[in-house]
Amino acid sequence: MATDTLKSKPGAQGGATGGLRRLLLDNGALTALIVLVIAMSALSGDFLTADNLLNVGVQAAVTAILAFGVTFVIVSAGIDLSVGSVAALSATVLAWSATEAGIPVALAVVLAVVTGIACGLVNGFLVSYGKLPPFIATLAMLSVARGLSLVISQGSPIAFPDSVSHLGDTLGGWLPVPVLVMAVMGLLTAFVLGRTYIGRSMYAIGGNEEAARLSGLRVKRQKLAIYAFSGLFAAAAGIVLASRLASAQPQAAQGYELDAIAAVVIGGASLAGGTGKASGTLIGALILAVLRNGLNLLSVSAFWQQVVIGVVIALAVLFDTVRRKAGATAPAAGASGDGKGKQALTYVIAAVVAVAVVGATSLLHSGSSAAAKPKIGLSLSTLNNPFFVQIRDGAEEEARKLGVDLTVTDAQNDASQQANQLQNFTSGSLSAVVVNPVDSDAAGPSVRGANKADIPVVAVDRGVNKADTSALVASDNVEGGALGAKALAEKLGGKGTIVILQGQAGTSASRERGAGFAEGLKDYPRIKVVAKQPADFDRTKGLDVMTNLLQAHPDIDGVFAENDEMALGAIKALGPKAGKSVQVVGFDGTPDGLKAVEAGTLYASVAQQPSELGRIAVRNALRAADGEKVEKMVKVPVKVVTQENVAGFEG
Repeated sequence: MATDTLKSKPGAQGGATGGLRRLLLDNGALTALIVLVIAMSALSGDFLTADNLLNVGVQAAVTAILAFGVTFVIVSAGIDLSVGSVAALSATVLAWSATEAGIPVALAVVLAVVTGIACGLVNGFLVSYGKLPPFIATLAMLSVARGLSLVISQGSPIAFPDSVSHLGDTLGGWLPVPVLVMAVMGLLTAFVLGRTYIGRSMYAIGGNEEAARLSGLRVKRQKLAIYAFSGLFAAAAGIVLASRLASAQPQAAQGYELDAIAAVVIGGASLAGGTGKASGTLIGALILAVLRNGLNLLSVSAFWQQVVIGVVIALAVLFDTVRRKAGATAPAAGASGDGKGKQALTYVIAAVVAVAVVGATSLLHSGSSAAAKPKIGLSLSTLNNPFFVQIRDGAEEEARKLGVDLTVTDAQNDASQQANQLQNFTSGSLSAVVVNPVDSDAAGPSVRGANKADIPVVAVDRGVNKADTSALVASDNVEGGALGAKALAEKLGGKGTIVILQGQAGTSASRERGAGFAEGLKDYPRIKVVAKQPADFDRTKGLDVMTNLLQAHPDIDGVFAENDEMALGAIKALGPKAGKSVQVVGFDGTPDGLKAVEAGTLYASVAQQPSELGRIAVRNALRAADGEKVEKMVKVPVKVVTQENVAGFEG
């Protein structure tokens, strides 16, 4: 009684202020979300629109579904690092089964779900019966699932069946199906945690595993079920993600396990176990989605976005730590009716605050007229490659010249992240969009969304499949591949053995350069290709792949790499052989590539003009926005640059 009296005094003395403080402390994640929404609404007039809010829901869906599954594991004091890879594997199994294997779609969906559950059961078995730490067991599954996804797909995206792709569509033309799936999975999570025996077991195991075992709980069996749940939710997330992209990407959802864990922790769960709830996890996922969406709309640098997101995650968790030290407590599973009433009141107050924010920001932005400058969005596949950095530089230079407000985003070679960025562009007040697709098929649904919004889209360097683009500004990759074959073959005297380092699977640039090289090599029948391996347009991967190929083919005479970055990696692996006993030809004409040509280690580079690609893309996007006619295909010439002409070449 004395304790109860002491606890009640602060509320009595503080009155309404103390009650509000307690309300905010008890609902740290919800408070952070409301503050974030208010800030984004005040800073951007495009944020609080119906279309953009639906975009936020869609972009939160995959992370939230993954996080719901991870919630089960974290509540029981475990960890699951494999959910991103399991999601990709499940989607790949579905797409391969329904297309390559000819299995009925309904059965293929079942196989995908079974795949996710099986991966979860393996994790649970390794943790429960193999006595492996959850971190190690799920880290191993991360690698295994990703590898199996690549094996099944052969490294290339697989188109999704149309009947399943509807999961990425909308109901009634406005309500996104991914949001509905997220809501259903959230309700299921809340039911399992709060209303079932296994849910109560999760809290018991997370609170004190030994005490749970001594009380008669079959901990090992429960852990099997817990990790199976995580695998099931990962499979659902993979299907939803692939449906949005209209294709199963073997490299999809990389790093999503960290977002899922962050969402759970931001939502108030403890990594020590014993606490956590579905509503908190949903709020955590929404915080991440709102943050990324708002930063895109505010034209924050792609590099700074990563910094801001990391800081916000740290602050959210720090706020939760302060809350716990202040004595605030989250409602436990199966809380009393009074506790549930208070929680319901909290959500009602949050809704009232949200409505007030909508009204206030509407008044704030209602008087603002459209910006004098036309606004164009540029979504690049990556900014970790000098070629695409040069495209950005050329685009920014042209934008300044034409008086255009250019927003640049970096998809980091993640097709789903690029889909989110394109959706954000579509919901913003943009005149046009320029896109350099991570994957030509995966960009299609998002570009179709821009088509519906009557926003012209210009593709640069790579085309977009199954969508309308006002123009494709690209180098003639087929011709460039053929020129590369001719240059390498003539340097080798028309005979010898070579290897090919391929670019990222699924991109039009890789397909076209490879096809052009193969066609050009037909004129030199005495040159034999002994190996082809993808290195994803990456220098480090080029080094690793070339090192491995040299073990099997130490006596090769030449290398063709589908970009300069992979060629530079190959040169590093070849060491003193490069430019002497082994001739290397690259593609792009990047500054580092041209330096290697000048030094003689790279025999030739099929040079593009990336800066010019960026400039022409912005010019065409502005013309399309003004309703002017533009050419559907704009080809920028390529040129073979060797040591003889590198001094006079201007890229």
